[in-house]
Amino acid sequence: MGLGKSVRLFLADGTPGGLITAEIMNWSGQVVAGPRSDLAALVKRPEVARRTGIYVLLGDDPESPGNTLAYIGESDDVASRLLQHARPEDQRGKDFWDRAVVMTSKDLNVTKAHAKFLESRFVALSVEAGRARLLNGNTPPQSTLPEADASDMDAFIDQLRIVLPVLGVNLLRSTRVAPDPGLEVRRVKYGSSLFLETETPTFSLSHKRDGVTATAQEVDGEFTVRAGSLARRDWVASVEHNYEKLYRQLVTDKVLLVDVESGARIFSRDYVFASPSAAAAVVLGRNANGRLEWRTESGMSYGRWQEQSLVEAGVRETADD
Repeated sequence: MGLGKSVRLFLADGTPGGLITAEIMNWSGQVVAGPRSDLAALVKRPEVARRTGIYVLLGDDPESPGNTLAYIGESDDVASRLLQHARPEDQRGKDFWDRAVVMTSKDLNVTKAHAKFLESRFVALSVEAGRARLLNGNTPPQSTLPEADASDMDAFIDQLRIVLPVLGVNLLRSTRVAPDPGLEVRRVKYGSSLFLETETPTFSLSHKRDGVTATAQEVDGEFTVRAGSLARRDWVASVEHNYEKLYRQLVTDKVLLVDVESGARIFSRDYVFASPSAAAAVVLGRNANGRLEWRTESGMSYGRWQEQSLVEAGVRETADD
């Protein structure tokens, strides 16, 4: 198990859909997020007004329903820049967004150079994560900082990668497990196999007749199918299903490409699914029970693996008297 983190959230107007601030104990950073409809209140917040920092504008992607469109920026006056983005007549106006997230520092030590460094890293990490379509044309050049300052900014981003998902912003959330170098490396047992404590087993799903072979892992609580996995060339079920829409959307978004060698579809990148069943359905081109279809190398189903994890953790079901 990793070290615990305490993230403090404050609902500024007492509602979960309004302005929310977030911070971590002993961290100089501060985050405030809110809907565009609360922009007037957002720009007056002490974390935003006349502050240097970075921001993210978020909205639905009209070209990919259900997915996110985002723009990442920086400014030495974040409040003024947000107001510019809210004006359609301004050339920097971004009409797509319905939510803004601002990241600044409590100690006012984040300078324009720091903000540019953070913006560049944010864009690069967002492209790598592939969680949203960015409106940023290119990755902005990374400003040159003294080695100590660059290290501080990397640590600043490490904290943001913890805070932002708590706010429902997964822009930087990686599909790869990165072991914490500060933790003792231990191995845990799943079934008959040993894995690093930060890892979960690799699950496989195959359909030999159609040349389908896919692998997946559960990363940070998300079921992730790995790049290079093969899925059916077409949706084959005759009965209409919601997963069919997902399958066709992934084809449109070029997550699923045609693999010339096999004739099947191939995952162009890691992709996070809402459930193992959604992943299994896309791979097989039909409705499927992912808890049964996905299996470890030893043949254990995903559902059985979850049950086994409870047993190995010493959790027993208690029957009612």
